[in-house]
Amino acid sequence: MALLTITTPRGSVTQIKNGNGAVTARLQWDPAFGARHTQSFLRTQAFIDSEVLRLMSPYTPIQTSMLIKSATLGTVIGSGKINQIAPYAAWQYYRTDTTRKYDPRRGAYWFERMKADHRTYILKGAAEKAGAKYNE
Repeated sequence: MALLTITTPRGSVTQIKNGNGAVTARLQWDPAFGARHTQSFLRTQAFIDSEVLRLMSPYTPIQTSMLIKSATLGTVIGSGKINQIAPYAAWQYYRTDTTRKYDPRRGAYWFERMKADHRTYILKGAAEKAGAKYNE
C-alpha cells in the first residue's frame, strides 16, 4: 500500500507501508532524465568552447595568424578543452610581453585576459543554453 508518491521530472519517490507496519521508500529515476540533461550539457559546453575561441582571438598575438588557427584546429568543440597545437604556443603564452605595440590587447596570457573581460557574457550565455538563470 503506497502512502505517498512524489513525482518530479527527474523521477519519483514512493513511500510504501509493509504488512508488518514498516515503511520503506523506493526511488525510481526517469529513464530519459540522463539523456535529456546530457544533451543540455553538451549544447552548453559547445557554446562555451566556441565563444572562448572567438573571444580569445583578439587577445592572441598575431603575425601570420597561425597561433589563432592552431586553437581552432586543435580544439574539439564541446570537449571542454581548448588546445593550441602550435609548437610555440606555450612560449608565446607564458614568456612574451602582455601587450604589443601594434595592438595593446594582444600578448601573453590571452585566455586569462579574455576571461577577465568576458566572464559575465560567457556565464550568462551558458546559463541560457542550459535553460537556467544567471545570477551574479
